[in-house]
Amino acid sequence: MGEPRETIVQGETIAAIATAIVPQQGSVGIVRLSGSTAVSIAQQVFHSTAPWESHRILYGYIAHPETRQTIDEALLLLMKSPRSYTREDVVEFHCHGGIMAVQQVLQLCIAQGARLAEPGEFTLRAFLNGRLDLTQAEGIADLVGAQSPQAAQVALAGIKGKLTQVIRQCRSRCLDVLAEVEARIDFADDLPPLDEDHVRNQVAVLLAEVSQILSTAHQGELLRTGLKVAIVGQPNVGKSSLLNAWSRCDRAIVTALPGTTRDVVESQLVVGGIPVQVLDTAGIRDATDQVEQLGIERSQAAAKNADLVLLTVDGTVGWTDAEAALYGDIQHKPHILVINKVDLGPPVSLPGVDGPVVHTAAAQGQGIDDLENAILTIVQAGNVSAANMDLAINQRQAAALTRAHSALKQVQATIEAVLPLDFWTIDLRDAIRALGEVTGEEMTESMLDEIFSRFCIGK
Repeated sequence: MGEPRETIVQGETIAAIATAIVPQQGSVGIVRLSGSTAVSIAQQVFHSTAPWESHRILYGYIAHPETRQTIDEALLLLMKSPRSYTREDVVEFHCHGGIMAVQQVLQLCIAQGARLAEPGEFTLRAFLNGRLDLTQAEGIADLVGAQSPQAAQVALAGIKGKLTQVIRQCRSRCLDVLAEVEARIDFADDLPPLDEDHVRNQVAVLLAEVSQILSTAHQGELLRTGLKVAIVGQPNVGKSSLLNAWSRCDRAIVTALPGTTRDVVESQLVVGGIPVQVLDTAGIRDATDQVEQLGIERSQAAAKNADLVLLTVDGTVGWTDAEAALYGDIQHKPHILVINKVDLGPPVSLPGVDGPVVHTAAAQGQGIDDLENAILTIVQAGNVSAANMDLAINQRQAAALTRAHSALKQVQATIEAVLPLDFWTIDLRDAIRALGEVTGEEMTESMLDEIFSRFCIGK
């Protein structure tokens, strides 16, 4: 990215559009400024008779400073340092929505000396200026991208510092243990012998706490990215009816003719607080029609890439060689067998089939609750709750905590091997460093660039 972000942050005023801009939609658009010249730039382009006071909303007009041409009627929110999101002077122009007004205001600010913000640079400044730690910053990104109420609640817990508090407590205890060990190295003649049992117990407690936090990684990934579920099966078994009943709308065309679905149809749902992307696929069979064959190939690709496969069977036809062949392709993946149309005939037998089975009458809307419960049972594998969580780590945090866990395990091995105390300190420092990476107390510039580049520009 060229110039180091720390240098940029301290020396320039940045500007960006802070709201989603969609043509002919949205009543308000916000342009945000942050930096040492934010107020002076605002005073050049915003005209109001009200006094400029911090944390007050001003009403006025935005105009070109040279031509005096009015750009927009707007509100201005002034937040003086340090009582702002970035702990710098921050100005927000609340303009009319749409594209034209906010783009003109942004260009006006840039013409007066501001620079277009990089992705996540406002939050990066908040982090570098001590307003947020890294887990709180990532919580903000998670809240912006939340796809379910549960994901939003977990993100808010991160913003409030719940994960920060737990990690810092672990790191503080690690530092205490390290201090005890190093004191015995430096002042062996002046201090009583090291209580090795106490150190063992402390390390064991730390390992248990880190393991407990790591156990939320899978759930955190589900909350953030969602679960991709593919509905597969022979033509005319009721896959599209199942999607429509589940999504409670007619997402897919349903007819009695096999091969109606020619492409993958997608629907977004929420099950137990987890976002679920449901893919209704074309019926898989030997087809001579070129278009249908392309749909079948996409169905097979969707099943291959899905996190969970729902193999749907026509309960009036039963288990055939075709179903057995499909089952052979998906049995190595997490899957649920859905016996559909059970309202039209007796339940079918499933010879040699292992795994959860759900009976539905999709056309009648029956069995959907059982299907969702079966999905949540699979999600909960590993004793990870699918709901009522207020802490869930992301992949970056999990990688750092995994290193901390390995370092603490190595401390235990070092103690049991009766190695000199100097060896204990090496692994303790590794654990402390890894825990510091979670909160940002131990970070490199390249790591920060990687994290904040995934933010939207206005954040």
